[in-house]
Amino acid sequence: MKRRDFLKLGLSSLVVSQVPGRLFGQAAPPVVAVAQGTDYAAATLKTIAALGGMKAFVKAGSTVVVKPNMGWDRKPEYAATTHPLVVKTIVEECLASGARRVKVFDHTCNDARRSYENCGIPAALKGMKNVDVRFVENDRFRKTALNGRFLKEWPLYDDALNADVFINVPIAKHHSLTGLTLGLKNMMGIMADNRGYIHRGIEDALCDVSSVVKSHLVIIDATRVLTDHGPQGGSLKDVKVLNTVIASRDIVAADAYATTLFGMKPQDIPTTVTAYKRGLGEMDVKKMKVLSFRF
Repeated sequence: MKRRDFLKLGLSSLVVSQVPGRLFGQAAPPVVAVAQGTDYAAATLKTIAALGGMKAFVKAGSTVVVKPNMGWDRKPEYAATTHPLVVKTIVEECLASGARRVKVFDHTCNDARRSYENCGIPAALKGMKNVDVRFVENDRFRKTALNGRFLKEWPLYDDALNADVFINVPIAKHHSLTGLTLGLKNMMGIMADNRGYIHRGIEDALCDVSSVVKSHLVIIDATRVLTDHGPQGGSLKDVKVLNTVIASRDIVAADAYATTLFGMKPQDIPTTVTAYKRGLGEMDVKKMKVLSFRF
């Protein structure tokens, strides 16, 4: 289904979509794939394979958005942005699955040119055919009806709205406001205007966006995590190497599991709790099917 068709259907059935799915009966537990290893490409591939392979998500001729965190003027070792090898591996898998075009972007917080350059992602993808890595253009945000609990409408980036497949690729890290920033928080990178406004109701605002723009696949980079002074960081003393990649179709489950890597519980993160209560996914790790791999 094209995203624009999904949006039409999603808006017409918004009331139904905000009712927790568990009210309709016992659903199958969400699968969360967790791979640990120093070969980050191999770890990423392992998690994708555990979910059925990239062809389970990307069909021939698809337009795919791969949305990493490229928001900060930081080198990869500072753990403020998604690791380039994780992103490159995902993009390669999309192309191998027949994607017509793969688009990679982020609405950065720091200067876009410096953020893109220093995160290392554009350099990792340089020369790959049918891959667009471009700066966000302000005239390409589209006012989008969200009809949410906090946001009734907001300008969202048209590439995200029109993609056939949206792959959400955050880095797991500390955040001074939300506790952690993971998949749900990474969606701020498709939003325009004064994003500081949503801090007034950030839990519901992020859920409002994810209720309309669905992440078909979430792959969390926890190869190294920022344990303090996030989201921007800046000191290697705050970085912890975990050599871990997490993937799931369920954005709440992926976020909830990633929270445990910080010695925290999913219920410690209000964004996760709100998303769970609104039926966007599962936050109870005991109710997930966790597939773990070490190599």
